[in-house]
Amino acid sequence: MTSKRKPAHPAAEHAPLQLEHFLPYRLSILSNTISQAIAEDYQRLYDISVTEWRVMAVLARFEGLSAREVAERTAMDKVAVSRALARLVEAGRVSRVTHEDDKRRSVLGLTETGWTMHDEVAPMARAREREVLAKLDADERAWLERILDKLQPRNGERGTENGER
Repeated sequence: MTSKRKPAHPAAEHAPLQLEHFLPYRLSILSNTISQAIAEDYQRLYDISVTEWRVMAVLARFEGLSAREVAERTAMDKVAVSRALARLVEAGRVSRVTHEDDKRRSVLGLTETGWTMHDEVAPMARAREREVLAKLDADERAWLERILDKLQPRNGERGTENGER
């Protein structure tokens, strides 16, 4: 026998989500604000998008990834990563070669042009990060690192409920 569920309070059905207090929203706003401040520097100099820069930063750190692995490491949409890679390859900033053992797999890496750009942009990004973190004292920075580490999803974990981003 199934029991009937009591309806929620009538006002609850249409109660607006208080975005200004909703953690995913606040983190997204903070991330977008900081990323955009950093992006202003490299967009002006190199005319690349945030997605393209993130792809380049990942490839600088982890040479020889596939497009799928780049998408996984950045938690970005595979289509967005694919488009960014196409632009970066076309611009001569990223190389794409066929894997020696698996001809179906492409291996990605920064070209000399890509490395030159990376080596100019990375210090600008670090400087902007220092500006943001300077607002926190040493204890707050340590706590922020601990909190982010705790909230960051591990391999195979879902980082958000209901697909919220």
